[in-house]
Amino acid sequence: MSAALLAAAHLAALLLLPFPVVGLVNRTKAIWAGRKGPRLLQSASDLRRLLRKQPVYSGTTTAVFRVGPLVLLATTLVSGLVAPLLGGVAPVSFPFDFVVFAYLWGLGRFALIVAALDTGSSFEGMGASREATYAALLEPTLFLALGTLAAATGRTTFAELLQLGLGAPAQAVIGLGVVVALFVVLQVEGARVPVDDPTTHLELTMIHEVMILDHSGPDLAAVQYAAAMKLTVCAALIATLLNPLRGAGGLAAAGLNLALTAAVAVLLGTVESLTARLRLKAVPLYVLAGAASAFVALLTAAWWQGGGR
Repeated sequence: MSAALLAAAHLAALLLLPFPVVGLVNRTKAIWAGRKGPRLLQSASDLRRLLRKQPVYSGTTTAVFRVGPLVLLATTLVSGLVAPLLGGVAPVSFPFDFVVFAYLWGLGRFALIVAALDTGSSFEGMGASREATYAALLEPTLFLALGTLAAATGRTTFAELLQLGLGAPAQAVIGLGVVVALFVVLQVEGARVPVDDPTTHLELTMIHEVMILDHSGPDLAAVQYAAAMKLTVCAALIATLLNPLRGAGGLAAAGLNLALTAAVAVLLGTVESLTARLRLKAVPLYVLAGAASAFVALLTAAWWQGGGR
């Protein structure tokens, strides 16, 4: 597959895959609840409906409030170009690009937090405070997981980090530890159960959703699309790490990666259906469990690289 065709396929997957991924999560939750559930592409219809609406702005807000969703969407889109979504190379790749990836997510989160604070609402300020707190706890987990892959593979680009083989027992332990850590990252960044609930309407228990109460129309569409895209990117990272054909290129590797991404979405919906939301004070412990998993993977990588094969 040529580089231009690969880049086009990657961009198409980045832009279109969030809709069926979110649909799979919602449909899985509906099946577990004994309901038929929404259509797989219902989120695309919701997005189109929001784009047709006229946004409403409070007199308290400034341009910061309007720019926030756009910055969030832009940073998420660029981060998706750095991450290998189809089990191969990414369109944008350079040494230590995974650090830029993490900081792009951080910049988008900062823009959304500042936009929430710009409303002058105590509820949105409360949500922004929670978002900042859990993000500060989560970032070490993400860097620990990616640093472990860098130590295990000796590589510095995002696409190469995920080429870790899982054949040897030590490699399997490293891969499993990183997968668990990335799954926790997915749940926290995606505001999913048991960390948060994207369907709740009780402000006192909201984290992410309370920050976007004042967003409407295209602004809300940008926030929701960015959230779905971030969810898809993180699921694709897990899929790439588990894909035995990763790095091979071609349709087989891309197709298997898409199937594994769908499997991660189904697993996410299953976890949300079988677990209850954690109390807010228990969320840091849950994030710590992800960090502990990444740390075990790091110790295993150090032992393996030191000759313990």
